[in-house]
Amino acid sequence: MRDLNRHGATAASPADALHRFLTADPGEWERLAPRVVRKVGRERLEAIVTATRERTGAITAVEDGPDGLVIRGESGQLLAWAVTGDDGVLTGLLIDGDPYSPPAFRVPPGAQTLLSLAIWAALLAWGLGMCWTAGSGSSWLTDLAGVVAGYVVFEGYGEPATMRRPVRWTLRAGAPAALASGWRAAHTPFGHSLPSAGVAAVVCAGVIWTLVRRRRHRWGTPLSAPLLFPLKGGTWFVGQGGGKGLNHHFAISEQRGALDIVAVEPAHGSRRSGRPGNGRAGNGLAGNGDSGGGRSGSGLESYVVYGAKLYAPCDGTVVSAADGLPDQEPGRIRFGPLYGNHVFIDTGHEIVKMAHLRPGSVAVSTGQTVRAGQLVGEVGNSGNTTEPHLHLHAERDGVGLDLSFEDVGGFFHRGRLIRH
Repeated sequence: MRDLNRHGATAASPADALHRFLTADPGEWERLAPRVVRKVGRERLEAIVTATRERTGAITAVEDGPDGLVIRGESGQLLAWAVTGDDGVLTGLLIDGDPYSPPAFRVPPGAQTLLSLAIWAALLAWGLGMCWTAGSGSSWLTDLAGVVAGYVVFEGYGEPATMRRPVRWTLRAGAPAALASGWRAAHTPFGHSLPSAGVAAVVCAGVIWTLVRRRRHRWGTPLSAPLLFPLKGGTWFVGQGGGKGLNHHFAISEQRGALDIVAVEPAHGSRRSGRPGNGRAGNGLAGNGDSGGGRSGSGLESYVVYGAKLYAPCDGTVVSAADGLPDQEPGRIRFGPLYGNHVFIDTGHEIVKMAHLRPGSVAVSTGQTVRAGQLVGEVGNSGNTTEPHLHLHAERDGVGLDLSFEDVGGFFHRGRLIRH
């Protein structure tokens, strides 16, 4: 069903408006998308549309799909994002440059977590079984080194701090069980696998050394001055941060020092709440709108970080602020603006960027001067994100900087808990 605009006429959907724009003569663009033409520039816009037609062939349709708007052509498909005003004209436009093919199979968001847990449990159980069935002492040493390396990877890459406490400690219980198997191994012949045990020990040491180095990774490009940590009154978990393998921003120059931050419940040790009534007044974490400030057990409101108050980490001028973009459904990403709702602050020496804010929460505007500690918005799930979190990075001349904070010390690597 199409909505009526303020004049009583039917307003075109973004898909219809985009299809009309892409198939129109360029002379019609000022009428169909005047704001887009002004912002992008006619020359660049013509290059974008030409490249789109080259990738798709003759455009046959624009349809709304689960991954975003799909531009269909005779020889290919592209994802796009578009926004229309009350009069049905385009006011925002973004087209992906990579060919689009819908996935053959979509894993439900809840199943992704269960699958990850099942894989970790199977691997750790397999290692434990090898320790208890080792035929010799030297074989046991080899298997034990493999189990130790597995637990190092689990602790460093598997994000156990965001698992519910019973799950986390059940998986960790395999470590003492593996050590206990040494009692059995002591009653077996030592065997002839000592070289294998030595190799396994070297590999295990290498895994530990690699994790330590990546947790302590610094680019050597510091901020002009430390920031204030932008979240208050909670237990915060660094989901992305550190060096290669610990931080998926590593390969993107301007984001290479970025952090992705979620919140976990201190009582239950999970980033999500399955019980209502656990919202905490006065700690910076928003509830779900109920009078008791509680959270529901599913959807965006179940994430502890969702709605957390976000404060300016520095003094400066807001050079970009966006609001009104919808939250993504957890576990899925519709194509659209990368940062979603956001606030970018220019300190005069670097630009500090905070992204994925909750729609309707951005409390500052472009051009406004802000002071460190000033409320600027709330954490949401808009933009390129699969679950609610705060994306934070600083850049200077397109190069990502190492983050540091006045009120929180240490290294900000994946897996770190911060109580602030």
